[in-house]
Amino acid sequence: MELSLLIHQFGLPGRLVTINPLGSGNVNDTYLAIFRNTYDEKQVILQRINKNVFPQPEVIMRNLHRIANHAHPKLEQEADATDRVWQLPKIVQTHDGKDYFRDEDGDVWRVITKIASATAFNEAQGNEHAMECGAVLGHFHWLLSDLPPDQMADPLPGFHITPQYLAKYDQTLQTVPKAKDRLNASMEARRMASFIEERRGFASVLQDALNRGELSLRMMHGDPKVNNIMIDDFTGKGTAMIDLDTVSPGLIHYDFGDALRSICNHAGEEESNLSHVVFDLDLCEAFCKGYVSHARDFLSEADRYYLYDAIRLITFELGMRFFQDYLAGSVYFKIRHPEQNLNRARVQFRLCESIESRERMIRDLLAKL
Repeated sequence: MELSLLIHQFGLPGRLVTINPLGSGNVNDTYLAIFRNTYDEKQVILQRINKNVFPQPEVIMRNLHRIANHAHPKLEQEADATDRVWQLPKIVQTHDGKDYFRDEDGDVWRVITKIASATAFNEAQGNEHAMECGAVLGHFHWLLSDLPPDQMADPLPGFHITPQYLAKYDQTLQTVPKAKDRLNASMEARRMASFIEERRGFASVLQDALNRGELSLRMMHGDPKVNNIMIDDFTGKGTAMIDLDTVSPGLIHYDFGDALRSICNHAGEEESNLSHVVFDLDLCEAFCKGYVSHARDFLSEADRYYLYDAIRLITFELGMRFFQDYLAGSVYFKIRHPEQNLNRARVQFRLCESIESRERMIRDLLAKL
């Protein structure tokens, strides 16, 4: 079905002016649609949910509906007491009152409101930006902290459960015919394997704490990278988390660690010179200040204790996932050359070492917040 016909399945006022591809996301097909009438303009996001990533897209939409119904009243209630306008995308329903439209090919399409006059950056712009990123994630966690996890479906079961990735790594070595050949073919691959073995016992640190009752399941975003955090173009204040398809019951520590892993490494994930891969403590401190300013009311003492472990663990986890995929023949992460996932693992493991060497400083700054 043509996009212009699809968008008219939804209850949008005015006349369609244009509809064009938006962004460079790797999951959903995303378009910006603009409607105008004689006195107003409305911009919305049209998306086709990727069935290969989310085999039950209707589950995603039920989750988004519950998130919106829970969050928007809280946002309205706190509006007069905040230093900014906090936002959350809203679902635009079809003409017959549904949250999505299914086309003749079985694909699920949705329309959500666009967070206007705001920008998501691909990397940290400095300490002030890092602090705002922390504030947005902390506020998002607070916003959903009283949403019962059992009311939400898990769109990606096993996502960010490190021991399961370790088990997958072990299975790859045992069952993929060429995995051991790739492991033995280079000294660098063997070094990566040794790195994993030295930290094998650490892989379950958060899950063990959960099993002991020290940590609790809450709602986590699942992909809190810097370009999913919207910053107001005029005030410089954080205003919204976007890309909510991965929101699920889990440990908020994985979000906290993943955000810092991405924000505090200026070199990015593709750096070839490992001397450039360093964990930036100034950005870390700024992010943590912003985060705790909004999350302190629901963070327990145990939650705080495991924040450092979360930063270290998620970095180790991603490096292990890159390395496992390299051994498996790069079947999950897209590559442009055969050694790319091996190099990605090198970068994450080097970043993990940088985090480990700063453990005392990171724990000290967290303790002061």
